[in-house]
Amino acid sequence: MEGLGSFAPFLLMFAVVYFFMIAPQMKRAKQEKKFAAELKRGDKIITKSGIHGKIVELSEKDSTCVVETSAGKIRFERSAISMEMSKKVNKTELAKK
Repeated sequence: MEGLGSFAPFLLMFAVVYFFMIAPQMKRAKQEKKFAAELKRGDKIITKSGIHGKIVELSEKDSTCVVETSAGKIRFERSAISMEMSKKVNKTELAKK
């Protein structure tokens, strides 16, 4: 019984770390993966580096997309698109209409 009592603080610490750090990160990663999979032509997006544009082409083969900006067209990985910023842009666009 004494051995189990000495492991209790470690088990409690692991549970706290899991529920407050690991689980939310896994949930966020799953949401970002779903967001990237649901992108479609015409979506207005912002990349993680801050480039604004509109999707004009999607490639399922290599998981890239072509984004049209005011300077021209650029090819990006889907993972380079910011989920939060893109949702904010689309939300403000809907509010203006």
